[in-house]
Amino acid sequence: MSRFVRMAAPSFDRVGPIPPDSPVILSVPHAGREYPLQLRAAAAVPVASMLALEDRHADDVALAARIDETVFVQRRARAWIDLNRGEDERDPMIDDGARPIPAGAAATKLRSGLGLVPRRSAPGVAIWNRRLGDDEVRQRIVQDHRPYHSALADALAVARERFGAALLLDVHSMPPLPGGAAARVVIGDRFGRSAGGRLVHRLEGEVVATGHRAALNTPYPGGYILSRHGRPHEHIHAIQIEIDRRLYLDPGLTLPGKGLAGTAALLRRMIDAVTDELLTGGLALAAE
Repeated sequence: MSRFVRMAAPSFDRVGPIPPDSPVILSVPHAGREYPLQLRAAAAVPVASMLALEDRHADDVALAARIDETVFVQRRARAWIDLNRGEDERDPMIDDGARPIPAGAAATKLRSGLGLVPRRSAPGVAIWNRRLGDDEVRQRIVQDHRPYHSALADALAVARERFGAALLLDVHSMPPLPGGAAARVVIGDRFGRSAGGRLVHRLEGEVVATGHRAALNTPYPGGYILSRHGRPHEHIHAIQIEIDRRLYLDPGLTLPGKGLAGTAALLRRMIDAVTDELLTGGLALAAE
């Protein structure tokens, strides 16, 4: 008998229309705050110990910045399933349906416990009190992972058809980077593979114009979402935005703080800049 209950309800929210009113689509895959009963029942730690995996309230930043963009927000917690990992990035240390971890740098996250279903929430903090059956993980893929990516792909395709080019901005948050002069925003394009360079430079320019330091691809070049959806040669671009949580959360980095409005305004500037680039630069971006 299966050890889980089927969950038919969509696990993400879409804010904004299809077809989109903007060539820019926003995705917030890691801010989910729903912890299903099945997760809590199989967890070795309380929900509070899993919060480190969340991009805490990054959805609030994205939604506050939104004007007419279509936004996708995953509701279920990253501890349940990570939408920024591929379906094959399953961890054999906890997952009965996983294959052995391959060699090479591509498996670094998986070896560290941050696979499709995370094994740990922080170094030394194991999430699960038992192994997960192949059927359990497959069900999460079918009900949570595939629908989210299908919805993104459909929205991007329609936006490209309408505007000639489309851009996915994948919005994340990051813990403060070490060093007094560290970047407060990291822009990832998989080292040029998922987006046109002019779009990346426009985003970087908006960050710098507000007095913050930006970094490109280090230490966050982007993951599965960018590799799945970024196809510049087909006029569909994808860029990951990592925002320092100190910019918009309270001092304890748990709740929205005084900086949320200013951070949303920064993201709005970034959206406006790349929208202008898409609409005025058009299909020429794909050649970069």
